[in-house]
Amino acid sequence: MHDVSIEAGWLAMARKVPSPNYNHRPEHGAIRLIVIHNISLPPAQFGGGYIEQFFQNQLDPSIHAYFDEIKNLKVSSHVLITREGELVQFVSFNDRAWHAGNSCYQDTENCNDFSIGIELEGTDDQPFTEAQYQTLLPLIDAIQQAYPATLGHVAGHSEIAPNRKTDPGPCFDWSRIRLA
Repeated sequence: MHDVSIEAGWLAMARKVPSPNYNHRPEHGAIRLIVIHNISLPPAQFGGGYIEQFFQNQLDPSIHAYFDEIKNLKVSSHVLITREGELVQFVSFNDRAWHAGNSCYQDTENCNDFSIGIELEGTDDQPFTEAQYQTLLPLIDAIQQAYPATLGHVAGHSEIAPNRKTDPGPCFDWSRIRLA
């Protein structure tokens, strides 16, 4: 990873693929949490650009039966890290991406209001790649420098929505993040 500087909520070195699925953070929504997710489309398959299409509301439901199931969902994340370690940004960190859903962190509900969502291309039951960790670690450092209230506040989707979500799953190596 080269330039991880953040300017006006955008990463200088990320490929930008703007999503329409965002809105402004509420006034009380100071950024204080980083949420780690995983995603694969179709499930357990990688590549193909389907995640980008999904976050842009351009996923063709005729391509796969699962796409037909999710065709009406309007979701996004701030960033995606592909299996190859590429960083793609969909929403400015200064805006509210729609990644957490019904969620709670430290007795505060609606985590989208105050969090940054990072999607890792993957599944709960497959290890993430070294390239993903090599991108993720400097990304977290950059976010924590730009938004110091996030320091020490990195959670999995499963932690903020424990009855609904399981990601990033048991194959995610938390020790690489929490001990870094």
